[in-house]
Amino acid sequence: MDDTPPEEQNQDNHTKQIGKGMIIIAWVLIFAILVWFFGVLEKNKRNPNQNVSTQVLSSGEKEVVLKSGSYGHYIANGKINNTKVTFLVDTGASYVSIPERVANKIGLKKGAEMLVSTANGTVTVYATTLGVVSIGEIKLFDIKADINPHMDGNEILLGMSFLRDLSITHKGDQLTIRQ
Repeated sequence: MDDTPPEEQNQDNHTKQIGKGMIIIAWVLIFAILVWFFGVLEKNKRNPNQNVSTQVLSSGEKEVVLKSGSYGHYIANGKINNTKVTFLVDTGASYVSIPERVANKIGLKKGAEMLVSTANGTVTVYATTLGVVSIGEIKLFDIKADINPHMDGNEILLGMSFLRDLSITHKGDQLTIRQ
């Protein structure tokens, strides 16, 4: 027979319940931290160019070196009209092509309708002009682009309307862009 007074037994039970609660909270926190950590790791594998740096060469040229992501694409953060965006370098695209949802966030206006050929067939897009497009410290002004209501996601195709006046070199898993 237990000679412990009922008040002490209640206090022991209460202490045990608090201990169990703390263990559960600790496991939930550990799980949340792991989910966050692996999410950041995956994001960096897909877009290893989160913070694009620019090197100014002795010739005065500006140079940005991009690393390919986990799928072999060149994805990099940049800006359109001082709004942060994510670019997917696409030398096969004639224009910078912006998903309509992203264009609305940036505040771009739809211009004339145009038909363009894509991997998924011919689609209608809307002409627009971007005041300034930058990747690292490479900046170009008055860039022709299109707003594509058929594009999913938030990545902007960085096409030849931006790239055509730049020097592009591909070697291994690096893409060097010079202005």
